[in-house]
Amino acid sequence: MSAVISRRDVLRSVGLGTLALSLGGAAGGKVWSAPAPATGPKEYELPPLPYDYGALVPEIEESILRVHHGKHHAGYVRGLNATLKKLEEARGSDDYSQVQALSRSLAFHGSGHILHTLYWQSMKPGGGEPKGALLKALERDFGSFEAFRAQFLAATKAVEASGWGLLAYEPAGKRLVVLQVEKHQNLTIWGVVPLLVCDVWEHAYYVQYQNRRADYVENFFRLIDWPAAAKRYAAALE
Repeated sequence: MSAVISRRDVLRSVGLGTLALSLGGAAGGKVWSAPAPATGPKEYELPPLPYDYGALVPEIEESILRVHHGKHHAGYVRGLNATLKKLEEARGSDDYSQVQALSRSLAFHGSGHILHTLYWQSMKPGGGEPKGALLKALERDFGSFEAFRAQFLAATKAVEASGWGLLAYEPAGKRLVVLQVEKHQNLTIWGVVPLLVCDVWEHAYYVQYQNRRADYVENFFRLIDWPAAAKRYAAALE
């Protein structure tokens, strides 16, 4: 059964602790930090998919999902834990000569882990349509659901090189925005709360779609888990 996660649930499930959504610009306006356990912070873990590997066929083939989740996402988790270990060693030795590189590594692997976790939760077999408060917000902020869809598809297809298409809630303006995220941490607005994301790194689609990113993005839209996005939107308004 697909588990719906809120922003706070994301933080808890992936073990962020005091890192507080290290998205390079996507930390929520209400930053939540878990109290540090007495034995020290836990390592990050690869979360299981909320559905079977073959559940998104034909839009996303089983073999692609297995590699994407079990290899690529797992690699970000390993990289994140390794980076935190190196930072711990740097603090212990009082040697911060590599802190710039390690800070970049922390943002890269941490953002990759968080965005991939949200990506899996942004989809479900069969997809659906938005309803209720989220639909009204989409219509308010984009003019119509069709206009939102057109902007989201266009922005996601046009991300330069590797990155993500992102629907987010921007708390300062109390509005929904569509953003392009280059790599994991570029071209964003500080304070936004991610509601759903589409991964357009080539490993997400190239084996199946080759250079037809547009086809992949169109098919992703058929998989969007709108109830999950609505839950995250409601949590962002609290």
